[in-house]
Amino acid sequence: MPELPEVEVVRRGLDRWVSGRVVAAAEVLHPRAVRRHVAGAVDFTDRLRGVRVAPARRRGKYLWLPLGEDLALLAHLGMSGQLLVQPGGTPDEKHLRVRVTFDDVARGELRFVDQRTFGGLSLHAVGRDGVPDVIGHIARDPLDPLFDEDAFHAALLRRRTTVKRALLDQSLISGVGNIYADEALWRTRLHYELPTAGLTRPRTAELVSHIREVMNAALAVGGTSFDSLYVNVNGESGYFDRSLDAYGREDQPCRRCGTPMRRRPWMNRSSYFCPRCQPPPG
Repeated sequence: MPELPEVEVVRRGLDRWVSGRVVAAAEVLHPRAVRRHVAGAVDFTDRLRGVRVAPARRRGKYLWLPLGEDLALLAHLGMSGQLLVQPGGTPDEKHLRVRVTFDDVARGELRFVDQRTFGGLSLHAVGRDGVPDVIGHIARDPLDPLFDEDAFHAALLRRRTTVKRALLDQSLISGVGNIYADEALWRTRLHYELPTAGLTRPRTAELVSHIREVMNAALAVGGTSFDSLYVNVNGESGYFDRSLDAYGREDQPCRRCGTPMRRRPWMNRSSYFCPRCQPPPG
């Protein structure tokens, strides 16, 4: 699933190609793509017609297009969702689910393509701070200027969990997924099963700093793409996977100490770590 850097790359593309435009029409080609819009596909298309799109926004892995003062088009990319801007008349993608056209047709149309149909689009009322009400519980992400490190550290101590579980808890810190959690933990030399109760305030600050570093590095090269399912709005893939230090490097030498990297099953995922640089707790 795309993490913060990948979603931010898409947000920037939408900001360039969609912001300020007026929707002429919307077409739902697969009902699952709007299943989170409880009023149904007809209501979805009717409410989009004629609205002006404001600059795209993001919180963590969640992306939305504000539509006036009290409405937002929320996009959930899921495992394979793509938001593409295509010239009118371009042949439809095999897994095209929703098409949005604009009154300035020469600048192209917005398409939601989703092979596995885990993602979707939906319209929601806007709540506090201009955030769609359905994601109001999502914490700020570490690239947000208002992210509160002291509050995050206090939450870690209260939660009494393990550090990687905490990093993937979007109510504590948003935008971090499996890939960037492993990368930040490797940089901080922390084992993924370390109890959060053992983190000092300076150690938490170091961890957050490394999360920011790895995310900014990924943003600089367009995010991480392991296959054709993640692309920017222009269809281009990111290539941060070439720079990963931990994730996906099982049996390859640690870039710090040369010890073979290990992979362990973890919460229906995998955790990658160096057994020497990141010794298990206890």
